[in-house]
Order: sequence, then C-alpha cells, then structure tokens
Amino acid sequence: MTKIGFISLGCPKNQIDTEVMLHELVENGYELVADEIDADIIIVNTCAFIESAKQESIDNILDVAWLKENRNLKGIIVCGCLAERYRNEIFDSMPEVDALVGTGSIHKIVEAVKAIEAGDKQKYSSFDDMKVLDLGGDRVVTTPTHFAYLKIAEGCDNRCTYCAIPSIRGGFRSRTEEDIVAEAKTLEELGVKELILIAQDTTRYGFDLYGEYRLARLIRQITKETKIPWIRLLYCYPDKITDELVNEIKCNPRVVKYIDLPIQHISDSVLRRMNRHGESAVIKDAISRLRRAVPDIIIRSTVICGFPGETQEEFNELCEFIKEVKIERLGAFAYSREEGTPAYDFEGQIDGETKQQRADAVMKLQMFISEEFNKTKLGKELTVICEGYDPVSESYFGRSYMDAPEIDGKIFFTADKKIPEGKFVNVKITDILDYDLIGEIK
Repeated sequence: MTKIGFISLGCPKNQIDTEVMLHELVENGYELVADEIDADIIIVNTCAFIESAKQESIDNILDVAWLKENRNLKGIIVCGCLAERYRNEIFDSMPEVDALVGTGSIHKIVEAVKAIEAGDKQKYSSFDDMKVLDLGGDRVVTTPTHFAYLKIAEGCDNRCTYCAIPSIRGGFRSRTEEDIVAEAKTLEELGVKELILIAQDTTRYGFDLYGEYRLARLIRQITKETKIPWIRLLYCYPDKITDELVNEIKCNPRVVKYIDLPIQHISDSVLRRMNRHGESAVIKDAISRLRRAVPDIIIRSTVICGFPGETQEEFNELCEFIKEVKIERLGAFAYSREEGTPAYDFEGQIDGETKQQRADAVMKLQMFISEEFNKTKLGKELTVICEGYDPVSESYFGRSYMDAPEIDGKIFFTADKKIPEGKFVNVKITDILDYDLIGEIK
C-alpha cells in the first residue's frame, strides 16, 4: 500500500482543500502517514498569496526533495496556489517535482498519485476550469474536534490591485445553501462546537446564485438545522455589512460577537489605488453600526503599510484612525509586490525598510491598544472553550468569543480538576500577558 505524507500551508481555505484531498486518498485505499520520512509520496499544498508565503512553500518543497535524493521517497506532488500561479515554471525550476495539481483540480489528486505509482516518465499536471469547480466534498477534518472551518464560497470578484487571488482561485462562486447546511450538520455529528464560516469574501455569499447577499439567511439556516453553540464569521467586507447581517449578529445568541473586517487602509486616496470597494466613510460607518448594535463586539482587521505611493501624510492618517477607533484585534503587514497584479507596475514603489518600519509602527500602536483593552477584562468572568493543557505554565489554555483560533490570543487558566478539550468553562480573569489573558476557574 502506497503511503502518503501531506504538508498543508497557508490559510484555512487552503486547509479545507487539503482535508478534501485527504478524504479522497483514504477512500481510495491509501495510507496517510504523519512522519514524512515514512512516506512513498508527499503532497505539498502550497500558498502563494505574498512573497513570504511563496518562499515558505518553496522551502518546504526543497526540504521534501532531500528525502527523494537521500531516502526512498518516490514522488512529490505540488498543489494549491503556488502550483496554480506558477504552473509553467515549477517543473523547470524544481525538477524534483513529479506532479502539479491546480486549485480547481483537487478532485484529481488520486489520479496524480496513480500517475506517479505507474512510473510515467511524462510528469502529471491538471488545471481544470475553476468556473465549474465542484465546491463541495467530504473531508478528513484536521482541526481539533471542537472547531472546524466551513468554506461557503470560493474565488473573489473584488479585484484589489495588490491581490493575486482572482488569478489563482478564479471568480467568486457560492456553494448552495443546502450543501453548506448539510456539511454543517455533518460537522456537528463529529463533535464540532465552533463553526467558522470562511470565504475570500464571506459577505458576498449568495449574490452570484440568488441575486442578493444571503449570509444572514445562511446563518439562520445553520442555526435552525444544528445545535452548534458558536458560529464565527471571518473575512467580512465593510461595504457589504448589511443591516440584516448586523441584526443577525446582534440577535442570534449562537453567533459569537466577533467579526473579521479587513479594511487594508483608511486613506481614501490609498483605498482608490487599491481598488477597494467603499471609501473611508463606508469603513467607519460599518464599524459604527456594528458597535452601536453590539456594544461588546470584537472587531478584527488587517492593514497594509507601504502601498505604492503611500505618502507620510496618508500613513499618518492611518495611524490616527487606529488610535481613534481602537480596533480590538489588528494585524499590520508590509506591502508585498506581486507580479501579475496591477499594483506591481504602479509608480511610487516604497523601499522594503520603510514599508516594514511603517508596519512595525502600527503594531507598536496596537500593542498599547490591546493592553488597554485587556485591562478592561480584569476581574471579569469569560466563557472559554478549553483547547488543552500547557505543561510549561502548568495551566490549561483556551479561547473566549474574543479570539479566533490560530489568529488571536489565548486565555491561560488554572483549575482544581481535569478539564477535557472542547469543554466550555467559566474563567475569572486575574492578569494579562502581552496579547493573552490569565485566569482561574473558581
């Protein structure tokens, strides 16, 4: 029996593609191995969103190539965003790679494995039309049993000038409401207690199928058909925060009061150059409506620093906005110049040192904002989902509604009894530690 090793890189959307491929391999009788040195074939599901992600993908492929030269590894399959974006270069630049599977061809993974097993001298590749991509598929869930991501759509139509996603993932395609709800029910049967809805633009859900934004309705259907206690929303765009969605977050007790709202900048001139949909007034209005309706809501966002042509005045405007609005969870990234995107050829490219200095300055601001916010939680009691035990600190750790997995902080807490993973507990906050909280179960 051929043994398969798997390396999955990048975002949760990519992770779900990995889970679908894992299921197809298992269904076809292949054995999955955790240790790469035991594998006959290794599949690397790559990311290529920005330069650092591309480099991580390349480094992993080259690491695996060492096993091919020095151990008994028979083949390397590269799939995901790097394969899709650089399909014409990979075989030439990395001859160790035996097969390429594009983002629209994940259901061909077994075919790729069989081609390597057959010893075909001609290297295998598959890049299907992403417009007709089958968005569903059974999965081998790789997250801890208590939470799972649920992809509700694929691709993107926003066409931000810095972003290569539309060329990698194609245009925006929603899954049907029935398909999503059926998968949510399956995940509930597996023990999932936190369901995290994801897409490149979650708030656009349904527009292509039904002619209207249907995220709020989808949430209601999931709530009706399952008993999953936490439903979390990621990748929601400010220009599509409808009153219906705000009301759903406010009134549905199972929607955690948290929203990921990527804004990227606040200067209107920068936003126009980025081709972001909605100017600063739209961003400010979305935040205001959310906070007015849901006073305890946690907003997460990201900003890009050093976009081509960003002046010191425009950057100062961003910093003043951050100090004024005090977004609870914020990440800042230096602009990554990506070939094939309109912004790659923009005038006014900013040097790497300046870009990083600006990103670091934003994160320094955010450190103080996060510290002040965390201080407001001292003495409060929070519902926490336990995620494990840390022997170093001799304490349990988990997350409250304020923190998405793998993105935000943690809550470390002590208890006088064993707390199983996935159990909800009430934790009294007693101290803060950078972006994390410390507490105890009374």
